[in-house]
Amino acid sequence: MNSNYNTWYHPYKPAKQYEEKVAYFSMEFGIHQALKIYSGGLGFLAGSHMRSAYELKQNVIGIGMLWKYGYYDQARNEDQTLRTDFIEKTYNFLEDTGIEVSVKLHDNPNVRVRAYVLKPEIFGSVPIYLLSTDLDSNDYLSRTITNHLYDANEVTRVSQSIVLGIGGAKVVEALGGADIYHLNEGHALPAFYYLANKGVKKEQFAFTTHTPEKAGNEERDGRHLNRCGFFGKTLSEEELAKEMVNGGMVNYTVSAMRMAKATNGVSKLHAEVSNGMWKDYNGVGKVIPITNAQNQNFWQDKSVEKAWKKKDVKAYLKRKKKLKKELFKEVLNQTEKIFDPNVITFVWARRFAGYKRADLLLHDLKRFNRLISNEKYPVQIIWAGKPYPRDYYAIDVFNHLVNHSKMAPNLAVLIGYEMDLSRQLKEGSDVWLNTPRITREASGTSGMTAAMNGSVNVSTNDGWIPEFAKAGENCFVLPALDHNMEVWEQDRIDANNLYDILENEVIPTYYDHPEKWQNIVFNGIEGVLPEFSSHRMADEYYKKLYR
Repeated sequence: MNSNYNTWYHPYKPAKQYEEKVAYFSMEFGIHQALKIYSGGLGFLAGSHMRSAYELKQNVIGIGMLWKYGYYDQARNEDQTLRTDFIEKTYNFLEDTGIEVSVKLHDNPNVRVRAYVLKPEIFGSVPIYLLSTDLDSNDYLSRTITNHLYDANEVTRVSQSIVLGIGGAKVVEALGGADIYHLNEGHALPAFYYLANKGVKKEQFAFTTHTPEKAGNEERDGRHLNRCGFFGKTLSEEELAKEMVNGGMVNYTVSAMRMAKATNGVSKLHAEVSNGMWKDYNGVGKVIPITNAQNQNFWQDKSVEKAWKKKDVKAYLKRKKKLKKELFKEVLNQTEKIFDPNVITFVWARRFAGYKRADLLLHDLKRFNRLISNEKYPVQIIWAGKPYPRDYYAIDVFNHLVNHSKMAPNLAVLIGYEMDLSRQLKEGSDVWLNTPRITREASGTSGMTAAMNGSVNVSTNDGWIPEFAKAGENCFVLPALDHNMEVWEQDRIDANNLYDILENEVIPTYYDHPEKWQNIVFNGIEGVLPEFSSHRMADEYYKKLYR
């Protein structure tokens, strides 16, 4: 492989249909447990994309950030509630490219940004260039910009976008430039401004939006951004006025959509919701759907895959039992509870956020207690996930689950929800619970990798589920309800429907009709592959977004 980092390199000759040079910008990449630069689904998605790009021999590179303390390490206080630890990471497997660029930030005209590379042979991805400002040549404040993923300080967050966007674009220039610049979410928006100032055409800009909630789409004061150096140059009042919406704000999503040749949403439903959300803003193009997906080679257990291909039920059940036992070792280690591999096991595991409703099962405690104490049909439930370290509502939900499950022998809340634990939960669960309020979950990829490993989705009809679901045949889906209803009313109805489906369909099928259950399991794997494998997604990016 070419060891000269100042050129765009791959360990292969790109395949004919993937020759255009694509630089893919993302605030987080979930490539491997050991590289802790991700927080959740956005990172898992970017990681799967970079793996598939490599496996398909695409001419893609990743541009990301080298977070000194990662997102955070999940630990426990003495009463088992959540503690957030920030521990410095040192990655000896990354290599210094020698590429260093400078960006103007606020009143500092010369913040240095260094690029380190994750080479393809380390984790089987295309090269990913990770940026750091933690350099001796920078002042103390500048060095801290790349400390924390999604820093809570607003000025630091803006600086992170400028480093990823403008610093990243300059690194790509040092590598010889790209044909396409693809932003995964709006965080790296300054890249578009910087490149447009240099004469790069709209045809070369592609954008993926992930957030079906207005509040989740970053919006900041335009004049403040201008002072920070967000636009790659200082805009005049007239120029700035063109960028501003909603009374002097710059909305990252609106700006990215206006500047991009093409924008995609991450499921068919999400594209629909997005088009409705942004239709009143002028200059915004149509959002096309390219549904998110996950990398099969990385996420699917090889023995499960083999058993499914041969439709070998015996081999599948033997393997599933072993995977459950592996997961239950972790449950025992963390909670001192012994779980039984013969008992149906539900898992709710993903980023903790209010709309995802981790505690929906506890909505009606009488029904919940009936569910978990049924001797004829025993159940086990595991929760896991990371709240944002300053999202005190989500942390409160997490702690409520910890306190509620402490004394129950068949309930567990696990910490350390990162890629390894995520894999174990998907491989070791029988049922994957997904309970977002409808239209709030853009895609929700965890259910895809769960299905690949024979875990049956029980879900609201949101995100990718409408494209996959054959209710009762490959998953179980809660009846749709009007998402404009009061939130508390939605929660009440969804909770009751969830109890009904679990009590009357899911659990009796598992125990009383094992053959039917096995069909649902295999149908789930069948339905998720290859349709929701990131090879399909990476191919569609070239065909629908880049061309």
